[in-house]
Amino acid sequence: MTKTPVGRAYLQIHFCVLLWGFTAILGKLITLPALPLVWTRMLIVVVALALLPRVWRSLRAMPARLLWSYAGIGVLVALHWLTFYGAIKLANASVAATCIALATVFTALVEPWLAKSRFSRRDLALGIAVLPGVALVAGGVPPEMRIGIAVGALSALFVAMFGSLNKRLVTEGDPLTVTALELGAGTLALTLLAPMMPWVFPAFAGELLVMPSTRDIVLLLVLSLGCTLLPFALSLVALRHMSAFAAQLAVNLEPVYAIVLAILLLGEQHELSGRFYIGVAVILAAVFVHPLLGKRGVMAHPEVLATAESKAAIGGGDGAERET
Repeated sequence: MTKTPVGRAYLQIHFCVLLWGFTAILGKLITLPALPLVWTRMLIVVVALALLPRVWRSLRAMPARLLWSYAGIGVLVALHWLTFYGAIKLANASVAATCIALATVFTALVEPWLAKSRFSRRDLALGIAVLPGVALVAGGVPPEMRIGIAVGALSALFVAMFGSLNKRLVTEGDPLTVTALELGAGTLALTLLAPMMPWVFPAFAGELLVMPSTRDIVLLLVLSLGCTLLPFALSLVALRHMSAFAAQLAVNLEPVYAIVLAILLLGEQHELSGRFYIGVAVILAAVFVHPLLGKRGVMAHPEVLATAESKAAIGGGDGAERET
């Protein structure tokens, strides 16, 4: 029996979310420090996209104002990935994935200023509702991992910022070209930041041009192509057949997938207490209730969810509704 386009879209988006969940696991398995890990991942994606003539045609036609706008957003994307993988290295994959769930909260709070949308009491209630969960998560990890929570929360803030800014420009550029431009600018920014990193944040520092081990090269290719470009392309197709509500609920499952994978593949439950998982449940409950309280509509611009990998998708659909 042939699946309907909507049914196929649901399977596709959940497969994408599963692949995005693997990014945290791969970040833990790759032995490189956060800076060379992120730099290499971004470079591989940019090189792959640069092979597409469509990207170059769209890039040549793009006004200078847009070029600079997307480049600036790309710096925020790079800082998000740097802090996300930094949180994995400082704590573990479960902690970093949980912190990314806070992106919904930060998006609700910063989007009214960055995307010029309306602030709502529902968004304020969401911010208040997750606070007990954050406290439980912080109390459920060993003291040496708490710096990882702070870095992970900063990563979620960067998500909210670049996701909201991307939404203001989503109709003005081809998604593949925007991704190439943003990640290219992010790669350049990290290249310039690398010499200062040992003094700014030594835990993230590492040589960019040192050849990784064969194992790390294979994992980096899987991370860049299998967990970045593949779900990007698949999500662009799937999200055109889904409502903003359904897409947001599906993408909010990413931390769940990541935490389950971390338990199954890395045994991280032995590093964390029951209080941590209760806190995760509180945060995720608030995140999942949030779209239930809003209106359900058709997503105006599905590109907003795919352009910046899964992370911008957390707040993307609902924001697109409020803009239209």
